[in-house]
Amino acid sequence: MGSSVTILGLESSCDDTAAAVLRQDGDAPARILSSVVFDQAQLHAAYGGVVPEIAARAHAEKLDICAAQALDEAGVSLDRIDAVAVTAGPGLIGGVLSGVMCARGIATGAGLPLIGVNHLAGHALTPRLTDQLRYPYLMLLVSGGHCQFLIVRGVSDFLRLGGTIDDAPGEAFDKTARLLGLPQPGGPAVEDAARAGDPGRFAFPRPLLNKPGCDMSFSGLKTALLRARDRIVAEKSGLTLRDRADLCAGFQAAVADVLAEKSRRAIGIYLNEAPSDAVIAVAGGVAANRSIRTALEQVAHDNSCRFVAPPLRLCTDNAAMIAYCALEQYREGHRGEPEVVARSRWPLDQRSAPILGSGRKGAKA
Repeated sequence: MGSSVTILGLESSCDDTAAAVLRQDGDAPARILSSVVFDQAQLHAAYGGVVPEIAARAHAEKLDICAAQALDEAGVSLDRIDAVAVTAGPGLIGGVLSGVMCARGIATGAGLPLIGVNHLAGHALTPRLTDQLRYPYLMLLVSGGHCQFLIVRGVSDFLRLGGTIDDAPGEAFDKTARLLGLPQPGGPAVEDAARAGDPGRFAFPRPLLNKPGCDMSFSGLKTALLRARDRIVAEKSGLTLRDRADLCAGFQAAVADVLAEKSRRAIGIYLNEAPSDAVIAVAGGVAANRSIRTALEQVAHDNSCRFVAPPLRLCTDNAAMIAYCALEQYREGHRGEPEVVARSRWPLDQRSAPILGSGRKGAKA
């Protein structure tokens, strides 16, 4: 492998504006020289979720500042950067476009190649950045907008084994929080409330467990929680803290059970590839949930697989993962595209049939 490669990465696919500088010296593991993230939680708090127009405007205002701060913290000037990487999709199109335009300006002005990166590939390759995993490994990408099982065979080679056919777990957590009057983001709020709850009080469904395969569904679970909430409100004219805690605990347990069982099935398929070092990795914001992580760790142990979860700061949206994905492409000889196009949809597995349908913008996942 060649000498040192340094990448500046930008990420703006949802509500986090991020920039990072990554360097790899020869065969040594890549190092994160800086990672800056500006979140937009306060901007969207009053609306109960991310407002795309507000997010896009905030990205446009912060991206250049974020990039400059990342370079400054890394102690690196643009003349020492080998390439600029940017999330080109999938995501909220206004935010993705803001990132692409900013990255294009930086790359053009500095005479650097520009590499468009799939946001999902950034998550999927993060365990190689943090733990130097060898291909192939099994990846559960579980976040606010995505949930799928992937066999990661190479930097651009992904086989999707299954995924959600409707809401992603992160979406379901956010909607559950809104239904119960909890703050956003919903994941941490629901987990915190669930600690004091009884997961067995409500008989919530475990969708699609009676069907073979690795596809998942969480929309019906959310509806079941809504009906349980409405029954309690009708009986008591409101929810007590105990009711809210039990609803959260039951919902969280159902999500954990579904992910655990589907992980068991995905591991069975993955092991047919006879990897010398069997690994299941998990990334995405939902991977921070302790109950879900414990359930997945147990499944991995039961199937003699190593379990890998990157640090939380690299599980949620960040630009270090974008820079690393571009670094792997750069090492393989990729020197960018003539024109990076922003995409709202961009499936990782281009061969399998889409599981979330297609429209004029293409397949979702």
